[in-house]
Amino acid sequence: MDQILHRLEQCYRLAEQHFARPFERPQVRLDLRGQKAGVAYLHRNLLRFNAQLYRENQEDFLRQTVAHEVAHLLAQALYGNRIRPHGREWQALMTGLFELPAQRCHDYQVPQRRATHYLYRCGCPEGIPFSAQRHALVRRGRRYSCRRCGDRLHFTGEQRRIG
Repeated sequence: MDQILHRLEQCYRLAEQHFARPFERPQVRLDLRGQKAGVAYLHRNLLRFNAQLYRENQEDFLRQTVAHEVAHLLAQALYGNRIRPHGREWQALMTGLFELPAQRCHDYQVPQRRATHYLYRCGCPEGIPFSAQRHALVRRGRRYSCRRCGDRLHFTGEQRRIG
């Protein structure tokens, strides 16, 4: 965590020197899990990072991922809430300020996670797999229609384990 905080401080000092203004430092957590390397919570001034991906990709993570998430907070502080997450303001910070590629996604190896897909059908010949999260929304009353035929989608009762 110390190296992440050190890199974060480097990014902020560079921004403060470039823009001649101070920026509030965010709260930082190393508790993110899953496929994302980092997430910026703009309105909470919070950065969360994935500890496993940090351990496995330390050098690139410190250089690219930390700067990527800091750039989100800086873009919001500089340009407000109406900008796109990976829009030109964010891209300019990545390439112009940090001199890094403005990559939206990391290319770290992420273990395939096991998941259950729930099969839904409509009037079309093939079924449509729903994630567990979307299936739970259906069980709570949400309705979905097929984009091709327009019929309402119904759960077939069939589940498939993936991964």
